[in-house]
Amino acid sequence: MISSHSSDPATQHLLLQATKNRIRENPAMESPQARKSGLNLPTGMSETLLRLDSVPVSFRAVSSLSASPGSCRAISNLSSPSKSSTCSDRFIPCRSSSRLHTFGLNEKASPVKEGGNEAYARLLKSELFGSDFGSFSPAGGAASPMSPSKNMLRFKTENSGPNSPYSPSLLRNDSGFSSETTPPKPPRKVPKTPHKVLDAPSLQDDFYLNLVDWSSQNVLAVGLGTSVYLWSASNSKVTKLCDLGPNDGVCSVQWTREGSYLSIGTSLGRVQVWDGTQCKRVRTMGGHQTRTGVLAWNSRILASGSRDRNILQHDLRVPDNYISKLVGHKSEVCGLKWSNDDRELASGGNDNQLLVWNQQSQQPALRLTEHTAAVKAIAWSPHQSGLLASGGGTADRCIRFWNTTNGHQLNSIDTGSQVCNLAWSKNVNEIVSTHGYSQNQIMVWKYPSMGKVANLTGHSMRVLYLAMSPDGQTIVTGAGDETLRFWNVFPSVKTHTSVKDTGLWSLGRTQIR
Repeated sequence: MISSHSSDPATQHLLLQATKNRIRENPAMESPQARKSGLNLPTGMSETLLRLDSVPVSFRAVSSLSASPGSCRAISNLSSPSKSSTCSDRFIPCRSSSRLHTFGLNEKASPVKEGGNEAYARLLKSELFGSDFGSFSPAGGAASPMSPSKNMLRFKTENSGPNSPYSPSLLRNDSGFSSETTPPKPPRKVPKTPHKVLDAPSLQDDFYLNLVDWSSQNVLAVGLGTSVYLWSASNSKVTKLCDLGPNDGVCSVQWTREGSYLSIGTSLGRVQVWDGTQCKRVRTMGGHQTRTGVLAWNSRILASGSRDRNILQHDLRVPDNYISKLVGHKSEVCGLKWSNDDRELASGGNDNQLLVWNQQSQQPALRLTEHTAAVKAIAWSPHQSGLLASGGGTADRCIRFWNTTNGHQLNSIDTGSQVCNLAWSKNVNEIVSTHGYSQNQIMVWKYPSMGKVANLTGHSMRVLYLAMSPDGQTIVTGAGDETLRFWNVFPSVKTHTSVKDTGLWSLGRTQIR
């Protein structure tokens, strides 16, 4: 039993709500006076009783309802109000119409980075809460911070338009993260100028010669006229190894893989082997009829190529001048390189042919004839077995890549100028090429995309000679302009970062002799 004299405001509110619910269920109880005023009031109740001018308010007119048989049912309706009712004693917010700025989402930009934070905040809010939110202006208040059809938090959104490149939906898919979202790495920076220049008087401008090589013991060998000079990269000391005399000349130099012995090809077709430490000649071998322009060592065999079109294989452990002769080229042999596993020998000639030999036969295993000019530039990949790169002369200008297991050409790229040398980086999967007519440039390529990493210029004549330092970071190039230039082009093995000028050698120009 609810007392009619109760002055508790909560009780009065419950009784008033019950009265309203009962009147809705029995419209006949509504008085004419109430209909005139627009309020649903029971018979005998006036508007003055509903005024809140003074507290407590008397509910004597309503107290009679407590004794009526339907009073219990009217009060019980408080626990489950009618669905058509617009009144409630609780506030349930609607997220679709919420104003998110009232929750502190529109923060001011940080004073440290003026402008930058504001633009980033607008972009972030636009992607998280929709484009309408990004256009909201707290000052103007004209735009709604969120579309009524969107929720602040939801698992999926409709694809109503093209996605922004920064959209979170691009960062995920049903199977996981997408590889396309990984931003491309910026190109590695390569110094554009050489950090060291050596004068090399009498360095010949002859495409078919190979006069520069860098040993694993960090000693550079250079053939100048009739003499060979050694330059130590660790202390810049220059040593004259030999002088062949007025009737002979240096055509090629090549260090053994251990870096202790240097082989020299001469104009008279001889091959000499010198001890680089003691500056003493160890062996002289004949067999060629004319100049020996290219040499190549594997672990125990020295191969030599000559203008007489033959390739000879020498073994210092036997007394004979050579142990085998490889005949296949129709013109001067100017390129020779052993594969990293010593199983295959690639040779290039002035007959535009690239031949691949193996130890099982004295006939070429592959005869590749796609080049249209002399093939001097040859390089085996240290990263992939059976991958061979070759470059053609002025009429060809192409770098071609081959799979020597089946003889297929994998790729070809026109460089626009004569390809004089090729060398793979052993630290990263890149290749460097030097060029002659007509640009005389040095180019670093990313394999297999063949994107250009660097384009270096500095020589005024064809860049005919190329060698790489033992650590694989520095290359030295030589040209008919009688200079040797040292370039930092490749990163180290452990840290594939931007190549920096190490300052190992002082800047400026010095002479190698």
